[in-house]
Amino acid sequence: MSEIIAAPAQTVVVSASSERREPTRSSSESWFIQRINPVSRFIGALLMSMPMFLVLDVVSASVAFGLEMVLLWIGGINPLRVVRRTWPVWIAALGSFITVLLYGKASGAEIFHWGIINVTQGSVTLSIASFIRVAAIAVPSVILALGLDPTDLADGLVQLLHFSPRFVYGGIAGMRMITLLKEDWSALGLSRRSRGLGDGNRLKALGTQSFNLLVLSIRRATKLATAMESRGFGSSLPRTSARVSRLHAVDWAFYAISLAIPALALGASVLAGTWHFAFGSA
Repeated sequence: MSEIIAAPAQTVVVSASSERREPTRSSSESWFIQRINPVSRFIGALLMSMPMFLVLDVVSASVAFGLEMVLLWIGGINPLRVVRRTWPVWIAALGSFITVLLYGKASGAEIFHWGIINVTQGSVTLSIASFIRVAAIAVPSVILALGLDPTDLADGLVQLLHFSPRFVYGGIAGMRMITLLKEDWSALGLSRRSRGLGDGNRLKALGTQSFNLLVLSIRRATKLATAMESRGFGSSLPRTSARVSRLHAVDWAFYAISLAIPALALGASVLAGTWHFAFGSA
């Protein structure tokens, strides 16, 4: 007769979330940026960019952009790599340059005139300032946003900024489902072709397939909402967090840097006498 031997009971010790110390996860190529709280990245980007919307001149934009590139280089990101990672920004900056150059406020000597196109010395200066200002505002914002972990961002929004957990975690769950859209689109296309429905009018097929994708997305969203409700995400009771989101000394240093860059840029513009209020300049 076989004898059943009970396994010894094991005790699992669970530490409080406030006492956990997890290693810093790599969320950026910069050794400095990856130590910044995700919420601080957004706040710092706003502090850095908002003052630059008030002025439009070459000096302030150049000083701000130069300081940002130097600091990113010190932080561990090569300027050439910054340019490659932010190529959409340069396309937008080029569009701003062309628009202000051809249709901006006319001032100074006229260089070229044809119909509604009027290129003057003033419009050339403003177009260069617009190009650099777009880069100074958008480039650091894009670099700060790259590599953000959605879960860490959600923890920071809920714990530090006290956003609604239902809104934040629901949004994060929805964002994670976006990656499935491409797979769903491919699966729907293959399914239609297997039934001989994908070889006709491409525009008609596009509309039908888009509608099918919409129906599939609504069904998945309904299941996701039900699953989240079953896990207590719809409860009015206060939630606990598996990880604690904190602000450290590096975050406050980042805030100081984010305020110092526009302050130095605007100060240089005032000292150089090139200050131009942005609204109404172009």
